Amino acid sequence: MKPDPDPKGIFAELDLFFDQWVVNPIESTFFWDIYFWDNHHPEDLKIPLLILWLALGSIFFTFRFGLINIRCFGHAILCLRGKFTSPNEKGEISHAQALSAALSATVGLGNIAGVAFAVHMGGPGAILWMILAGFLGMSAKFAECALGQKYRITREDGHLSGGPMHYLAEGLSELGLARLGKVLATIFSILCVGASLGGGNMFQANQAYAQVSGAIPFLSGNIGSALFGLLLSFAVGLVIIGGIKRIGEVAGILVPFMCGIYFLAGAIVLLANSSEIQKALEIILRSALGPEAAAWGGGTAVLIQGFRRAAFSNEAGVGSAPIAHSAATTNEPIREGLVALLEPFIDTVIICTMTGLVIVVTGAYLQEDLSGGILMTSWAFNTVIPGFDIVLSVTAVLFAYSTMISWSYYGEQCWANLLGSSTIRIYKVLFLLCVLLGSVISARAVLDFGDLMLLGMAFPNIIGVCLLSGKVKKDLDAYLYRFKNGDFVSKT
Repeated sequence: MKPDPDPKGIFAELDLFFDQWVVNPIESTFFWDIYFWDNHHPEDLKIPLLILWLALGSIFFTFRFGLINIRCFGHAILCLRGKFTSPNEKGEISHAQALSAALSATVGLGNIAGVAFAVHMGGPGAILWMILAGFLGMSAKFAECALGQKYRITREDGHLSGGPMHYLAEGLSELGLARLGKVLATIFSILCVGASLGGGNMFQANQAYAQVSGAIPFLSGNIGSALFGLLLSFAVGLVIIGGIKRIGEVAGILVPFMCGIYFLAGAIVLLANSSEIQKALEIILRSALGPEAAAWGGGTAVLIQGFRRAAFSNEAGVGSAPIAHSAATTNEPIREGLVALLEPFIDTVIICTMTGLVIVVTGAYLQEDLSGGILMTSWAFNTVIPGFDIVLSVTAVLFAYSTMISWSYYGEQCWANLLGSSTIRIYKVLFLLCVLLGSVISARAVLDFGDLMLLGMAFPNIIGVCLLSGKVKKDLDAYLYRFKNGDFVSKT
């Protein structure tokens, strides 16, 4: 029988270009793993450099700020509700809208498919380490978002702009490290633009098309993928043309809706399997800490999978969220940092944990024909809610869409920092073209390129935040002192 023709047709040339000239050269020239020798389990000690970098940064920030993720959790919720916000404070969006915009960039396909891959590769114990990494990431998110507010500027077009590209340059300049700050800020901006076009755009469009084409055969093939890309570009353009205010408004509606549906469905599955929850928790603990961890490649391997999932999920320490939180209405940078620390809790500790528990209590991770990903998650939900795979597909598309609109803003801000705000229209056109491109080329090409850009952002960002942590600590102590003295009046 004659083999089927390439389903991508002329778009196969684009795949070849990405694989040969973008992905492969980068993979061959960057060393992302650290190896520690061990005579018993040497394979356990292959540690991705990025995961180690983010984990060490999060641990440092957690102790540097005195367990800020625990002791100020309640106050963060009050700040999110606007209890201390005055009407004359400067900003473009509310605390809740800033949090929703940041969450819309992180709550996505990773919460659905990524957790399943972590459990498949590292075992149920990965869920425990994922939760721990989420808690530690709250401190990193606090520090970077507080700095984003502290060093935000007003662009020549009248809009606010903040994030690592500003606090790396200005903050390190105040420490007498102006040259280092400028280099780090430039590197971060370039990587952020690349990440916004790759993982924050093309990969999302690619996965959204994969979900839709599976449910609607009419959209399969070259013409279908191009048509879907055009429609998605139009939908994204309607939002991003309005800037952060429009993005915040849409995210403020879309994110609670998406998370609410997913959380409710997860709660239904857990209630239906309530008798298995205690057993599932015991399995998770044994897989993470007990001898059973060896069955999944060893304790270190399980830990790495959990930390990897948390890092990819909430992006704590990557430097993306400060760009959204910098537009929040407040004159207190520490207050916005406290609001931001809720992001990893919602994204990782609640949503990702919900996915992990559903997979374990239903026994989906034991199914040999399910190799992780959205199929495993879908199978788990379908055991209690028949036909939920259709709802899951719609949810996945919404997650991808919300991620794209927020990452468009991240890339826009860094583009403006590099080339000026007068060129932002060029970036928006390029972003919308990449939506179409992402719908017609392979997932691997855009995933590898986008991940490299995204993960690379963490290196300049964490260097700068660590160096500036003294300023954050000083501002935090002053803020808490004023709060205890009653300087902040709660609004009812």
